[in-house]
Amino acid sequence: MKKQFTYIAAAFLFAGMLTAQKTDINAMPKPGPTPAINIAKPQTFRLNNGLTVMVVENNKLPRVNTTLSMDRPPYSEGNITGVSSIMADQLENGTMNLSKDEFNKKVDFLGANLNFSSNGASSNSLSKYFPEVLGLMADAIINPKFSAEEIQNSKERTIEALKADEKNASNIASRVSKALIYGKNTSRGEFETIESINKIQLADVQNTYNKYYSPDNAYLVIVGDVKYDQVKPLVEKAFGSWKKSNTKFAALEPASNLTKTEINVVDVPSAVQSVLSVSNLNTLKMKDPNYFAATIANYILGGGGEARLFMNLREKNGFTYGAYSGMSTSKYSPGFAAQTSVRNEVTDKAVKEMMNELNAISTVKPEELANAKAKLKGAFIMSLEKPETIAKFALNEKEQDLPADFYTNYLKSIDKVSATDVSNAVKTTILPNQSRIFIAGKGAEISEGLEKLGYPVKYFDKEANPVTKPVGQKIDANVTIGSVADKYISAIGGLAAVQKVTSITADATTKVQGMDMSMKLVQAKGGKMMMEMKMMGNTLQKIVFDGKDGYMEGQGQKKSLNDKQKSAMIEPELFPELTFAKSADLKLAGIEKYNNEDSYVVKSSKNTYYYSVKTGLKTGEIKAGEGASIPTSFADYKDVSGVKLPFTIIQNMGGMDINMAVQSYKLNEAKDSDFK
Repeated sequence: MKKQFTYIAAAFLFAGMLTAQKTDINAMPKPGPTPAINIAKPQTFRLNNGLTVMVVENNKLPRVNTTLSMDRPPYSEGNITGVSSIMADQLENGTMNLSKDEFNKKVDFLGANLNFSSNGASSNSLSKYFPEVLGLMADAIINPKFSAEEIQNSKERTIEALKADEKNASNIASRVSKALIYGKNTSRGEFETIESINKIQLADVQNTYNKYYSPDNAYLVIVGDVKYDQVKPLVEKAFGSWKKSNTKFAALEPASNLTKTEINVVDVPSAVQSVLSVSNLNTLKMKDPNYFAATIANYILGGGGEARLFMNLREKNGFTYGAYSGMSTSKYSPGFAAQTSVRNEVTDKAVKEMMNELNAISTVKPEELANAKAKLKGAFIMSLEKPETIAKFALNEKEQDLPADFYTNYLKSIDKVSATDVSNAVKTTILPNQSRIFIAGKGAEISEGLEKLGYPVKYFDKEANPVTKPVGQKIDANVTIGSVADKYISAIGGLAAVQKVTSITADATTKVQGMDMSMKLVQAKGGKMMMEMKMMGNTLQKIVFDGKDGYMEGQGQKKSLNDKQKSAMIEPELFPELTFAKSADLKLAGIEKYNNEDSYVVKSSKNTYYYSVKTGLKTGEIKAGEGASIPTSFADYKDVSGVKLPFTIIQNMGGMDINMAVQSYKLNEAKDSDFK
C-alpha cells in the first residue's frame, strides 16, 4: 500500500501546527519593573515521631493541598529492585480498617484526589472535607493492608510495562544512562528488571515499608483554606501514632565525571530515532552563590523554544522536534543534562551541534541575558498562583537549608546576575570536556558517523553491559532491490492481481488514551487520498488530497496543504514496490530485525521499507516526518479479493504505540468525490 496509515501522525500534529503558526516566537514583550514579592511563610510544628508539619493559610479558594515528602538518601534494593514501587502500589488497596472498595468509595464520595509514592503522598480536596481526607491519607500510610494477592497483581502490571518498554529507546536510555553514571549495582544506578520484580515477595514489601516508609525526617505540608489552630490537633491525632523506623542509611556510593568526554551507545535495533543526552555531575545546590547564574546559563542554553539548543537543532537544522537542557539541584544527585531525540541518519551531526553549543555557552549576549531574566522572573511570578508552589518552596527551604529570605529575594537575585557571573557558573556546572554523551539508537546505522567525531565510543546492551560494536547482517549476493520487490508482490497475490487494484478503502479502529477512535482511509492511484478520524461520531481530523491539491481540517479550522506536504503525498502507485526496479533513489541497506522478523532494508532518501526475509511480506516502513521519523509495523496479512493486506497496523507517535485494527478493506470502490 502506498502511504498506509502514515497520515495519522500528520493529523495528530495538525492541531498544533495551526496554533503554532499564529505565534511569532521572535516577538518579545518588554519586561516591566521587578515587583516586590510577598510569600506566605508556613507555621511549623514537629511531632514526637520526627514528622515536621508546615501549614500555609491561603483562603482564596475553598481547597486544601497536602503533600507528604520523605527526606532520605537513595537506598539499594539489590536483587529485588522495584520493591519500593510495588510497596507504594499497595497503599491504595485499602487499610486494616477499610477494604479496598470502601477506601476508594470514600475518596470518590469526597471528590478528592489521593496519591501515594515510594517517597510520600499527596491529596487535594475541598476544605470542608479536608479532615476526612487527611484521616484517609493517614490511615493508608499508618495501617496499610499488604496481601500476597494484591502484590502479585502489582508485579504482573509492572512486568507488562517492562515488556512494553523493551523496544522503547527513551526508557532504555533513562535506565542505562543512570547505570553508567552511578554504577549498575548502586542505589542511584540500579533499575528494575523482570527478574528482580519476580523475586519480590510479601515479606520484602513489608520489610521495605517498615524500614523506609516512616516519619523520620519527613515533611507534611498543608496549603489552603485552613486555620493553623484547627489543623494542628487534626494532624496530631491522624499521624501521632505513626512509628519511627530509626533506619540507618549507608553512605552514597561515590560517583564522578569522566576524565575525558566519551560516547556511550546502547544498541536498540528497532529504534527509528536516537535518544541523545549529554550529561555530567556537579555539586550545585540552591544555596550556592552561583545558583542563579547557573540557572540563567541553562535557560539560555536549553530552557525553551528560543534557547540555543532548540534554535540550532530544530529551527536551523531540522534534526528534531525539540532540544532542551536541565540543571538539577537534587540533594542526592545534582548534575546537568541536555537531551533530544533525532533521526538516526543525523545522529552524528546532532552530537556535533550539541557539543558546539555546550562549548559556547560560557559567553552570552546582553539580549540573551535580559531575555532569560525576564522569562525566569515571569515564570516565578506565575507559579505563585498555584498552592503546590508554596508547598514546594516550604520543602525546599527545609531540605536545601535555604536562607529565610531566599524566595522573597528571588527576583532581586536574578536581576543581580551579570554575564561574567554566568561565565563563571558554567565552568563548574556545564563540563563539555568531562561529559558522557549517551545515545540509545540503532547501533549498526549510527556507529560509523559517531566514530568519526573524535571521541572514544563504547557500546552497551540494554542491561548496561559492555558489548562489541553492533554490525548489520550481510545480504546474499543474489538479493537485489528488484528481487525483494518481486518477492513482496508475489507474497501478496502476484503481479496480475496487484495491477488490478486501482483504489483501497480501509476502515480501522484504535484506542487513544483509553478513548475509542475510528479511522477511514481511501487511497487511489495518482496519489489521491482521504483520511478521516472520528471519536464518538465527531470528526477530529481530516486530510484530503486529489493528486494535485488538498487540505487539512481539524478543530474547526481548515488549511490548504503547502507545497512540501503535497510533494510528500504524490506517488503514482498504490504499491510503490512496482516502481522499485526503476528507481535510482533506492538502496539495499542490509538485514535488520523489524517487527521481530529478520527483514531486508530498502532505503530511499526519505523513507525506509522492511520486508521479511522469510515470507517477503512488508514488516514495516519508516516515513520521514518534519523533525522526526514515523515508524509503522504491519502484521496479520489476510486475503482481500485476491490481494493480501495487513489487518494489524502499529504506528509509533512520540514513543506511544497506536495499535490499529483494520475492520475491513474494499478494493476498487473509490470515487472522485471521495477526494473533494
